[in-house]
Amino acid sequence: MRLSQILTACLLPLSALAAKKATGDRFQDFHAQQLSSSTSIKLDDASYTKLTSAPRDYSVAVLLTALETRFGCQLCREFQPEWDLIAKSWTKGDKAGESRLIYGTLDFNDGKNTFQSLMLQTAPVLLLFHPTTGPNARVDSQPSRFDFSTGTNRAEPIRDWIARQLPDGPKPQISRPINYVRLISITTAVLGLITFLVVAAPYYLPVIQNRNLWAAISLIAVLLFTSGHMFNHIRKVPYVQGDGKGGVSYFAGGFQNQVGLETQIVAAIYAVLSFATISLALKVPRMTDPKAQQIAVFVWGGVILGMYSFLLSVFRIKNGGYPFWLPPF
Repeated sequence: MRLSQILTACLLPLSALAAKKATGDRFQDFHAQQLSSSTSIKLDDASYTKLTSAPRDYSVAVLLTALETRFGCQLCREFQPEWDLIAKSWTKGDKAGESRLIYGTLDFNDGKNTFQSLMLQTAPVLLLFHPTTGPNARVDSQPSRFDFSTGTNRAEPIRDWIARQLPDGPKPQISRPINYVRLISITTAVLGLITFLVVAAPYYLPVIQNRNLWAAISLIAVLLFTSGHMFNHIRKVPYVQGDGKGGVSYFAGGFQNQVGLETQIVAAIYAVLSFATISLALKVPRMTDPKAQQIAVFVWGGVILGMYSFLLSVFRIKNGGYPFWLPPF
């Protein structure tokens, strides 16, 4: 009995060394396959079991997918190029295998037994197996699983998730190839737009440089915003409201209340006042007939007086304590 215990104690280090050598050789074999293919390793039931079996001193990221059209997995087909990009970028950035991470892909047609043993009903499923031996071993042998329910089908968030699960070491970034078709399309579109702008410049530049056009646009914008147009969009106010007597109230009392029609009326008042002021300042002085000019001054002056009087009456509705007024309102 004592002799057998001594022999067992002597053989334990040798068996551990043999297991370490075996898992190391397994990693090197799969890493060489990954380097030769420059993408994730295509697995079947046997290679999946061999790759993920314990003991192992390396990590394994396996995508279980169903790529055939008859399975109807649109996300599987959309994500597969992104998964290959992750594996290719990682392999290219870590050729020496210092991160000790192997990428694999197991399609349903090649791994039905694995899907059944894992009781998987949906795809894709991403499993990350952690080392079971070595300094980075985890007590919990269960793999981490990425949640595809958010609809993620881009390489960057998947790569970041994998990097967070791994210990310190090389974690290469995604390196996307240059899309020359898109680059040429954008360049052609930009050159075509520049050519069009240069050729059509004699036609649209006079319009753009017209001071009256910009003055009209600016005036319309000022009238809209000063009349409370933005207030209506923010507060979602009604167009009109009842006056409590079966009629319609065009103006809401108080500075914190307003209706849509009120904004339009105030904007129209401002527009008439603006047009009358512009006419008095620009049009009337250019009139050559003194009598017509005098009549125009009285007419536009009366318009300003009447509209400003009406504006003050509206303001008294908004603020009942306002004491000032102008005839005729």
